[in-house]
Amino acid sequence: MNKILVIGNGGREHALAWKLAQSPEVQKVFVAPGNAGTHREPKVENVAIDTLDFAALTDFVKNQHIHFTVVGPELPLVAGIVDYFKERNLLCLGPSQACAQLEGSKAFAKEFMQRHHIPTAKAKTFTDAADAHAYLATCQFPQVIKADGLAAGKGVVIAQNLGEATRAIDAMLSEYHFGDAGSQVVIEEFIEGEEVSFIVLSDGKHCIPLATSQDHKTRDDDDKGPNTGGMGAYSPAPIVTHSLHQQIMSEVIEPTLKGMAEEGHPFVGFLYAGLMITPHDDIRVLEYNCRFGDPETQPVLLRLQADFAQMCLSTLEGTLSQFVPAWDPRPALGVVIAANGYPDHYHKGDVIPTLNDIPANDAYKIFHAGTQLQDGNIVTNGGRVLCVTALGDNYRDAQEKAYRLVKKVGWDGAFYRNDIGHRAVKAEREDN
Repeated sequence: MNKILVIGNGGREHALAWKLAQSPEVQKVFVAPGNAGTHREPKVENVAIDTLDFAALTDFVKNQHIHFTVVGPELPLVAGIVDYFKERNLLCLGPSQACAQLEGSKAFAKEFMQRHHIPTAKAKTFTDAADAHAYLATCQFPQVIKADGLAAGKGVVIAQNLGEATRAIDAMLSEYHFGDAGSQVVIEEFIEGEEVSFIVLSDGKHCIPLATSQDHKTRDDDDKGPNTGGMGAYSPAPIVTHSLHQQIMSEVIEPTLKGMAEEGHPFVGFLYAGLMITPHDDIRVLEYNCRFGDPETQPVLLRLQADFAQMCLSTLEGTLSQFVPAWDPRPALGVVIAANGYPDHYHKGDVIPTLNDIPANDAYKIFHAGTQLQDGNIVTNGGRVLCVTALGDNYRDAQEKAYRLVKKVGWDGAFYRNDIGHRAVKAEREDN
């Protein structure tokens, strides 16, 4: 297990590479293409290969004698990278292209859930704008409009009225705002409740639930504004009690893995169920992701007290049932610092001057996402730029530590929410 390759360039991939490199069994972690944060990590090296250049990636793996590869983002998974590696007898952690349809097509995921009686919201799928408009005229609002394909977490609109729904349908089906990803739309009933990210690691037969987490999808404070890829997250999620955890496993995770296996596609890799917990503690699956979440990966891996490289290898070898992970009991909270204008139009190339002045510390970690090195400086290179993550004695403590650090690493044009973790902090205050 001397060498590992991580594919991707975001905050999730920085966290994956950082955690993999901590294993005493690992000599080097390569990241393709990586970012300025992975470039600075001990035992980690960036490689300038595109995430969708499968031929170049497999050539690199062979030439460098890489033991196994971990795929971070969804695009290469949906494009079939794991199958491509497998055909060349190369170990690659992630689901097959057939399994990745759970994320790659919301219509496929809905039909799969209906086939296997997995609780989800009622929905209909459309490819014709006129048909979609006719259906909306019969609906009560709010309704959720979803682009069928991959849209980087931004292809979801919660329409409060018919006008908003009509505009969303036209943007997707008539104006092609999301390209092929929006050539089919899912119109779904709105479910009231609290969202939870429930992620497991599966070897196709057994799975290990990872620490629970909660994401903040909307851009602005008080859970308002447009949907994003995620503006922050924390772990664990206090809403997931022991009984609810068991209910999620029995009603969602186990039927999903069993269903994929029955259909001839055992799921290997990270399975992420985005759940809505209703006020009556009913569970509804909002979406599947076929990879670790971003920004959930950052606080979850900050809490992991186990050899992550060995955990990944056990998954690939089909021996995951023998692996028992341990978790730091302290909560971790991550705040995403984005470029002003995200998720729409934002500027790149802004220098982040203070990053070099912040010393390393076991209680916090600044994960890079949209960054790159330019003339010796770290500059912004994406919408979500950094995820400042901290451990705390409680949620409030973790929140305060993270935001103190956020204020030190900002730059002109930086944007972030001011209330990441507000539900957990409120629940904690009420318990006390």
